[in-house]
Amino acid sequence: MATTSVGSIDFPQRKAARLRFQDRRRLFLIALAVPAVVYVVLIALWPLAQGIWYSFFDYNLLRGGGRRTFVGLANYAELWTDSTARRALINTFVFTFAAVALEFVFGLCLALLLWREGRFNRICLAFLLIPVTITPVVVGLIFRALLAVDYGFFGYYLAEWGISGPRGFLASTSAALPVVILIDVWEWTPLVALILLAGLKSLPGDILEAASADGATALQRFRLVVLPLLLPTVFLALVLRVMDAFRVFDIIFVTTGGGPGDATNSLMVYGVKQGLQFFNIGFASAIGNVAILCIAVLCAAFTLLIRRADVRANET
Repeated sequence: MATTSVGSIDFPQRKAARLRFQDRRRLFLIALAVPAVVYVVLIALWPLAQGIWYSFFDYNLLRGGGRRTFVGLANYAELWTDSTARRALINTFVFTFAAVALEFVFGLCLALLLWREGRFNRICLAFLLIPVTITPVVVGLIFRALLAVDYGFFGYYLAEWGISGPRGFLASTSAALPVVILIDVWEWTPLVALILLAGLKSLPGDILEAASADGATALQRFRLVVLPLLLPTVFLALVLRVMDAFRVFDIIFVTTGGGPGDATNSLMVYGVKQGLQFFNIGFASAIGNVAILCIAVLCAAFTLLIRRADVRANET
């Protein structure tokens, strides 16, 4: 009887101790998460909220002692009435779609070429990753030097042969944007190839062997087996590159500075000029918010397209 009473007394105590352990564990996990939450709030959410708030004001540090005047959506309306802002928006979309499309096509071709295991492929992959390790600013400086008309390794001969004109490609209003796109393609195609190559290497080999045994050609295996299974990896590569390409700044700022004229002006370059050159904080904040909104819309569109393609692939 004494043992039973002791057991009956110990059971609530053990239950209380277990609850206290769960509370301590919960508090420990919360303590681990607090620094990350504080970091995200201070580094991401607070500047974003501040940028949204400033975009509703006529806020110029050079005018009126930095006083702010509430103007509502006037800064956003100015984006559509200002011809320079419209050109920057169009250039950004052209740059994003052209660069990402070329990078995906070239990256997929490189990934397919490097799919098989071998020493030669591993050596090629090591050299292929060199452009990714170089910062965009350095890449821009390298290509600006290479394409310079007076001392550039390529620019001098291209100008002498009459291919690029007397001032070079980067000074041409018609050729500057395509050249900047190709520079971005040179730098980031290896990253897309690496992502797609990782997806190819994770594909189940038995499915490919079964398709080959059934008499499917290489093109049929790629279209009916490889590409549907690769859709999640394709989605990852496209979203990462769209997010990065739409906010392009470094390469354009170093090579052309947004010129000649507004031929290569992008939203980020125009926003930085408005904020740090003309100190028009309100208008610059509106430009940044529009860029964020466009990136979100593009990523959502890619998500819907990939989901529909995945559903169709599963149905077939």
